[in-house]
Amino acid sequence: KKIYDGDKGPNTGGVGTYSPVKASHDLEENLEKIYKKIEDGLNKEKLNYSGILFVGFMIEEDKPKVLEFNVRFGDPETEVLMPRLDVDLFELLNKTIEGKLEKEDIKWKDETCLTVIMCSGGYPGSYEKGKEIEGLDQVDEDTIVFHNGTKKSDGIFYTNGGRVLSITSLGKNLEDAREKAYKNVEKIKFDKAYFRKDIGTK
Repeated sequence: KKIYDGDKGPNTGGVGTYSPVKASHDLEENLEKIYKKIEDGLNKEKLNYSGILFVGFMIEEDKPKVLEFNVRFGDPETEVLMPRLDVDLFELLNKTIEGKLEKEDIKWKDETCLTVIMCSGGYPGSYEKGKEIEGLDQVDEDTIVFHNGTKKSDGIFYTNGGRVLSITSLGKNLEDAREKAYKNVEKIKFDKAYFRKDIGTK
């Protein structure tokens, strides 16, 4: 979430992510305890919640602390989850609504996915909008470009937010996905474009 390489600088809405993440046994156990408390809380309040629950964590030494809950997909986390989903999302949502969703219904590809956020210079502080974006037509076919803060006018895309584009690639492993994503980041240009250079290196 930090704006600068090495997790330095102010927090952002997220400037890069990857999936899957290898978690230690202790971290998995600690997360399960939190999930159980959430489930117990919903049951205690007699809330029959069916849908998406996004839980934002900060993790230090395998100890997760809950920062936030959202009843929607998280951004930019979703950008690396959806390309790895190996079943039809529509079917999963329908089964959720009908109360028929089972754990085994959710299947994931073995591939790793990584996304790099291209930001407007100055983000998360003040930044300028309206910079013409070039190179989108040069991006590899197997790389996905999610538009976070853009606008289109007369067939041309312009920056229109702090987090502008999410460049997302699947690969056989983390290094492969990282190499593909950064190769395509370099093809896209706009004035004062900024991105972290170390996503996926932890």
